[in-house]
Amino acid sequence: MRMRFASIFVTDEDKAIDFYVNKLGFELLMDNPTPFGGRFLAFQPSGGGTWLVASRPIPGILGQAGDRTNISWETDDLDGTYERLKAKGVEFTEPPRKQPWGGAEARFIDQDGNSFLLQQGGY
Repeated sequence: MRMRFASIFVTDEDKAIDFYVNKLGFELLMDNPTPFGGRFLAFQPSGGGTWLVASRPIPGILGQAGDRTNISWETDDLDGTYERLKAKGVEFTEPPRKQPWGGAEARFIDQDGNSFLLQQGGY
């Protein structure tokens, strides 16, 4: 088995596309209408791998935009990626720091406040 996708909730699909495509450099793979209103989006990081899917919260299902996620993106150059994303307007809530598990990480948020890790090295 392998992970196919991780999902988040957003409040505005166009703003999500702007953030993930124009700021993070992801590819938009899918933009489809949903039966409950809004759109279903699928993004893939430029290096390939697991997709990130986004939609408005589905009525009757827990979750909301702005939740803290446990989604982590990996980079070979944390400091360089941090500086490049910051220059594009990505908001970091925690700057790069070495971690006790041997790697380093920074935390950023998207346009809805969904929180992600950016990590390098370690386990």
